[in-house]
Amino acid sequence: MTSIALAAFDMAGTTLDEHGDVYRALQRSVESTGTAVSAEDLQTWMGADKVEAIRNLLRLGGHAGDEATVSECFDLFRRLLRDFYAANPPTPLPGVEEALRALRASGVRVALTTGFSTDVAGLLLDGLGWSTGEGGNLDAVVCSDEVAAGRPYPYMIHRAMERTGVQDVRSVLVAGDTIVDVEAGVASGAGIVLGVHTGKLGPEDFARTAATASLPSVAEVPAHLGLDAEVAVAR
Repeated sequence: MTSIALAAFDMAGTTLDEHGDVYRALQRSVESTGTAVSAEDLQTWMGADKVEAIRNLLRLGGHAGDEATVSECFDLFRRLLRDFYAANPPTPLPGVEEALRALRASGVRVALTTGFSTDVAGLLLDGLGWSTGEGGNLDAVVCSDEVAAGRPYPYMIHRAMERTGVQDVRSVLVAGDTIVDVEAGVASGAGIVLGVHTGKLGPEDFARTAATASLPSVAEVPAHLGLDAEVAVAR
């Protein structure tokens, strides 16, 4: 049995494939103000709370980033994302649902943390058929609008610990596909912090961070913990 009690995973690009629509919606919402968005800056702020991402992308592009403009951009971001998801629904990344089942069958609680607001995350989870509670495949979901600040702050991870009854942060595994996912995991004090290569970043990118390691996918996490996925699911 693994010593890990909780696995906290990012959503978009980590556990589900949303076809890059978050990137498109975020970029278009900021560019609607006439502000240029560089690919490097966009990548830097992926995974963060989306209001904070918009605010910083505006300022990096030379805009004052006043609160009225930030609010307008965020409203546009949510509208665009809903339209994109309606046209091309997100799907679980290969092997992820099996990995979630294997972890939970082995006694590891599973939580999702996300830079999405609660309404956007709910839309995603409903479309996937993922849920918490009896009969669900998750133990907790924490959104950035439920804590004082999103990534790279560690608060969503700590809130996931609260909701799943996990006391020791050293027994937490954190995994995500962006730099801020890793930074939040490190800041939380998690025992294992993993980068995964299912987003825009690869091993060389995570090698420059304080991640414990990086893996091709969340699907590899049970094996990384020494779990036999087939045996665990069969229990």
